[in-house]
Amino acid sequence: MAIEAAAAVREISIAHSPDSDDAFMFYGLATDKVTVPGYRFTHTLTDIETLNQKAMREAFYDVTAISFHAYPYVQDKYALMPCGGSVGEGYGPMIVAKRGYTLEEVRRLKIAIPGKLTTANLVLQMALPGVATEIVPFDQIIPQVLAGKYDAGLIIHEGQLTYARDGLTCVMDMGTWWREQTGLPLPLGGNAIRRDLGAPVHRMMNQALRDSVGYALHHREEALAHAMQYARDLDTPSANRFVGMYVNERTLDYGEDGKDAIRRLLAMGHERGVIPDPVRVDFAE
Repeated sequence: MAIEAAAAVREISIAHSPDSDDAFMFYGLATDKVTVPGYRFTHTLTDIETLNQKAMREAFYDVTAISFHAYPYVQDKYALMPCGGSVGEGYGPMIVAKRGYTLEEVRRLKIAIPGKLTTANLVLQMALPGVATEIVPFDQIIPQVLAGKYDAGLIIHEGQLTYARDGLTCVMDMGTWWREQTGLPLPLGGNAIRRDLGAPVHRMMNQALRDSVGYALHHREEALAHAMQYARDLDTPSANRFVGMYVNERTLDYGEDGKDAIRRLLAMGHERGVIPDPVRVDFAE
């Protein structure tokens, strides 16, 4: 009987970034505070650009965090989950430098970016078409700008709160630019689920992730303590602020304006020649 029971448990592989906001979001599932009878969840933590590239090559993980910029390249294998996303409410990735630049000056600089398929890079290419870029690991961008290897860097994750402490200046905030262009929040990254898992698993996983996010929001102190191991030089108040920026009620559900923002982002990316093919945005409801 024990063997039969063990065989009945289905494993769902989940991959996400080793960042404080993702760790907070998945706290309930990662620590078995949230469980689903008949299912076991395994977690892999890898930087977002690696996850983007891996999802392009193969549908290796059942559920994977991806940049929305990467979705057009994996839409045949994955659908977007309607929860678990990171959305900037008028803020987002930033171009930072050791001194202020006008936007015309920025167009002539070489900017360190955290990955070709990051949403940060998509918005950068729409805002400053033709700007020169070079891919640098996201956690090396600030140090290499400080060292003078690059004139400016496009920063994501916790760097959005620490750049000023390092003596850098924000030249342009992508979330602010996007809000001015569209009036919408900036969808940065979300979770995608393999299409071939089928509707029942999609519904189960959506509820499990919502329950995990909800558990963290209602048990903030313990979830934040768990997330601190991925906070990269943030103190607890700063980590709490960062988590609050990207894990909130919109993480439970994008809302219609959030979904519209995803569609608008990818449609505009195609219209402006950054994304080669039209995108069909499907949510695994």
